Amino acid sequence: MSYQAHFRVWRGDADGGDLQDYAVEVNEGEVVLDIIHRLQATQASDLAVRWNCKAGKCGSCSAEVNGRPRLMCMTRMSTFDEAETVTVTPMRAFPVIRDLVTDVSFNYVKAREVQSFTPPPGLAPGEYRMAQVDVERSQEFRKCIECFLCQNTCHVVRDHEENKQAFSGPRFLMRIAELEMHPLDVADRRDAAQEQHGLGLCNITKCCTDVCPENIHITDNALVPLKERVVDRRYDPIVWLGNKLFRRPGR
Repeated sequence: MSYQAHFRVWRGDADGGDLQDYAVEVNEGEVVLDIIHRLQATQASDLAVRWNCKAGKCGSCSAEVNGRPRLMCMTRMSTFDEAETVTVTPMRAFPVIRDLVTDVSFNYVKAREVQSFTPPPGLAPGEYRMAQVDVERSQEFRKCIECFLCQNTCHVVRDHEENKQAFSGPRFLMRIAELEMHPLDVADRRDAAQEQHGLGLCNITKCCTDVCPENIHITDNALVPLKERVVDRRYDPIVWLGNKLFRRPGR
């Protein structure tokens, strides 16, 4: 079965643009990215779109579909009514390069600012030993495909351009939480999370969790525990005294 769908696609570049209307064929089982490719093949050969795997694992085809941050390759056309207009726009939190392609280099800058995994001194690769329960604690976060939908939907970044200098966003705060929870990582990342990466700007609205295509519980399992660790360090007098008396090597 096929039908004609009404698509509105944002066309333009850094200097400006607008939504353009297209009538395009949709076949059973297709996703939004299929339709964008059909538009390129039949009506708009110069339409710019970033994609790679078309399997929900590369994170390249992030966009906003009817105002919601999504992976186009994982958004089935069957979720829309045949009479519904489907609007596809670039991610709003990042500068437009052209059409649906945005400049996400902000995220790579923030990634470089996160201190890398820091094992105990003298422990060589291959000598790492840790319990499976400790592995499972942060393994969920390794599912991240860096689609940056969480970064895009976070209102701290999305609605306040001025925050980008001081706020790393949920993807990289989750990375810090992953390393902070790692039993073989001896770096103390709590002060850096608060002072350099802007953890205090996060008000745990769970918008990042809501759009994650890998269903990572970013807020509950990463950001809230990281906030708790920072609060314990700064405001719990018993924890503060314990840290002073029984400080672990490297901490």
